[in-house]
Amino acid sequence: MKLQYQLTAAFTGLLVIIMSVAAITIYSLILNLLIQDEQVELEAKGNLLVNLLNDYNYENVQRLNLLLQGQEIQLFLYNKENNQLLFTNLPVPLVENWINTYDVTNDKEEIWKADNGSYVVSRVDSYSQQSQDELILVTPLEDLQAVQQTFFNRLLVVFLVGIVIAVLLSYLLTRRLVTPLTRLKYQLKKIENRQFDEVEEIHATGEIKEVEQSVLEMANELSRYIQSQRQFFQNASHELKTPLMTIQGYAEGIRDGVFVKEESDRGLDVIVAEIARLKKIINEMILLAKLDSEENIYREELIKVNDLLKLTVERALPLANDQQVTITQNAPSDMTLYVDKEKLLQAMMNIISNAIRHASSNVAIHAEESGDSVNISIADDGKGISEELMPHLFHRFVKGEGGETGLGLAISRAIVERSGGTITVGKSDLGGALFTIKI
Repeated sequence: MKLQYQLTAAFTGLLVIIMSVAAITIYSLILNLLIQDEQVELEAKGNLLVNLLNDYNYENVQRLNLLLQGQEIQLFLYNKENNQLLFTNLPVPLVENWINTYDVTNDKEEIWKADNGSYVVSRVDSYSQQSQDELILVTPLEDLQAVQQTFFNRLLVVFLVGIVIAVLLSYLLTRRLVTPLTRLKYQLKKIENRQFDEVEEIHATGEIKEVEQSVLEMANELSRYIQSQRQFFQNASHELKTPLMTIQGYAEGIRDGVFVKEESDRGLDVIVAEIARLKKIINEMILLAKLDSEENIYREELIKVNDLLKLTVERALPLANDQQVTITQNAPSDMTLYVDKEKLLQAMMNIISNAIRHASSNVAIHAEESGDSVNISIADDGKGISEELMPHLFHRFVKGEGGETGLGLAISRAIVERSGGTITVGKSDLGGALFTIKI
C-alpha cells in the first residue's frame, strides 16, 4: 500500500475511534442531562400547581382538573399521613403499584419502572405547613429517549460529515506531503542508474527539503567519486606503466648489449631510481588502502600541537633550505590533540612539502583553537592553486604543477578524516595556497 493511503487510513481510523468514543460518551450523557432537565421542569410546574392548592377541597380539585386539561402533565397527589391517593390523572393501578413498590418520600429515586416502561419522577413537598400531602409529577422515559435519539441522529450526521471533510483534508495534506517523496524516489532511481546529470531539484519544505539537499549532495559526491575512480584507474595505470616501461627498456637494452659501459651503468641507475619511485607509489597506495579499511593502523594518543609543529618544521627544514624558503610556526604551548602522532605528522609533511615546492620565499604554519576544535593552517606565498583543480586536489593521482605521485594529499585527507577532522584548501593572505586542518 502506498504511503499516502497508509497515512490517510491511519488518520481516518484514529478519527473514527475518537468520534466513536465521543459519540458513545455523548449518547450516555444526553439522557442524564435530559432527565435532570425534565426534573427541573417538572418541579417548576409542580410549584405552580402547589400555589393553586392551598387547601384541599372539591373546588380546588375541579380547578386542578381544568388546569390539567390540554396539558401533557402526568401527576398524582398523595397523603403521606393517611397513605391515601387524593388525585391522579394516571391509571390508578399504576399509581397504587408505585406507592406499594417505591418510597414516595425518597428524593433520590429518579426513575420509577412500570409494566409499560419507565418514568422520570419529580416530587414537590407539601403545599401547606399543616398538610402531609405530596405532589408527584412523572414523565415517560420514552419521550426523553425519543428526544435523545433525535439529537443523537443529528449529531451522528454532523460526525459523518466531519469525518468525510477530515478524510478529504487528510488526503490532500498527505498527498502534498507524499508527492515530494515520490519525486525524490525518482531522483534516487536516477542516482541508482548513475544518471547524475539528470538529477533535478524538487519543491519541498521542512525535513523533506533537507533530505532532498542531502540527496543532491550525495549525487554530486557520487558523481565526483565515480569520476575520480575512473581518473584513478587511468592515472594509476599510467603512473605504474611509465616506470615499468622505462625499467623494461633499459633492462632489455643492457641484456641485448645495446647499452654498454657508461650507458649500461647509467641505465642501471635509471632502473634503480624507477624501482624506488614505483615502490613509493605502491607503498602509498597500500597505505591509502589500510587507512580506508584497517582499524588498528591508527593509534591515538594525547599530544601537544606545538610539539607536532616543531617536528614538522624540523623534518621539512632540509627541503626548505634547498628551496631557500623560510618556515615560521606559531601555536599555543598548552594546546593538545588526541590523535595518531606519526600519522598526523605524515599528513603535515605531505602538505608542507607541497607548500615549500610552490612557495616563493615563505611558508607559515599557524594553530589556534576555535570552540571545541583545533585549526592548523599552512600557507605559502606562491602562485596558488587554480579554481578548477581545488575540488579534485585531494583525489588520488590528481597532481598539480610539479607534483610527484599524486597520492600525498589523498593520504593527508585520509589521515585527517580518520582523526575526526576535515581538510580544506583555499587562497592564503600571502598570495599562495592555504591548507586548513580542523580537528
